[in-house]
Amino acid sequence: MEKAKISVIQLFAMMFLFEMGTAVVLSYGIEAKKDAWLAILLGMGGGMVLFSVYYFLFRQYPNLPLTGVARKIFGKYLGWMIGLLYILLFLYIAARNVREISDLLVSSTMTETPLLAIALLFVLVICYVLYLGIEVLARTAEVFIVILFLFGLTGNFLVFASANMDFHNLQPFLENGWKPIVTTTFPKIIVFPFGEMIVFTMLLPYLNQSGLVKKVWLSALISSGLVLSWTTSLNITVLGIEAVEKSTFPLLSTIGKINLLDFIQRLDVLVVFTMLITVFFKTSIYLYGAVIGMVDLFKLKNHQQILLPTGIILIFFSMMIASDFSELTEEGSVFEYYLAIPLLAIVPLLMLLITVVRNHFKKKTKDEKIKSESDAT
Repeated sequence: MEKAKISVIQLFAMMFLFEMGTAVVLSYGIEAKKDAWLAILLGMGGGMVLFSVYYFLFRQYPNLPLTGVARKIFGKYLGWMIGLLYILLFLYIAARNVREISDLLVSSTMTETPLLAIALLFVLVICYVLYLGIEVLARTAEVFIVILFLFGLTGNFLVFASANMDFHNLQPFLENGWKPIVTTTFPKIIVFPFGEMIVFTMLLPYLNQSGLVKKVWLSALISSGLVLSWTTSLNITVLGIEAVEKSTFPLLSTIGKINLLDFIQRLDVLVVFTMLITVFFKTSIYLYGAVIGMVDLFKLKNHQQILLPTGIILIFFSMMIASDFSELTEEGSVFEYYLAIPLLAIVPLLMLLITVVRNHFKKKTKDEKIKSESDAT
């Protein structure tokens, strides 16, 4: 593994930016209609449950990435195959993120630019930063989380000042009952983005204060969940539920409503830069997790030697993954049920169960040995 160290502040910055990802711009949780904000909060609670599983595995094997943990728990061969599945999962989600940011840029600001050109430039920049090392990415996150915070404050202030908000759009509360909220929360919101934080089990061995992982992880998870819930509520109050459902990027439409004195308007660039920042870090972390997994599984010297080839594969995979954004969205539903739920929830729970049982028998054997030794004396 790369010789690097990440501070707790840098870890928080990367986790928060990762959680924002594409969720802050897309119609996140809108299947729950006007109660989407509540579904997100419930999903955040489910994310805490998954966090407890990931954190337990980290505490058991603090110096191993997830691929190494899988081999420790499931054995050399089965663990190797499961580790490979996680690498493919990381690459697949990274490709989806590249495609989503490319679609946003083409639909909003760069309408004449080919998707491939945008994806190529985006991934090459990511490869360059990762080639320099995870410490460089972590220090960059410290800077950009401040920029993102300023963007958020500016956007919210201008939306309030424009007087476009109508909180009656959020009423009535629980209009359709709990069923759409629960079905939206599980599996979609728990898996995306809260369950996706499993990729950080590939980075935690780099942390220079591993005792603070729990506080940092929970702080990033809760703060990002609250921000996503508020953003969804903001979109509904400004646009109305019907418009949000029809919009591909509702935050873009919300910011587009800003008009102060017929002078301050057309601030779409705030949304575009926001998604550029968040998707850049989310894709970077997924790509880094994938290449570190390859280094671990295939016993390579370092990640630099496979970074560019993996990046090129990522570019073309993002282009072939779907013909348009609608197909990409539909494909996401299949991905949730057949790939995300097993690898982000079921397999980690199974790993936890096996570890607990194994630890129990080890402790029992140890106690019996101590008892027999004491009886012999």
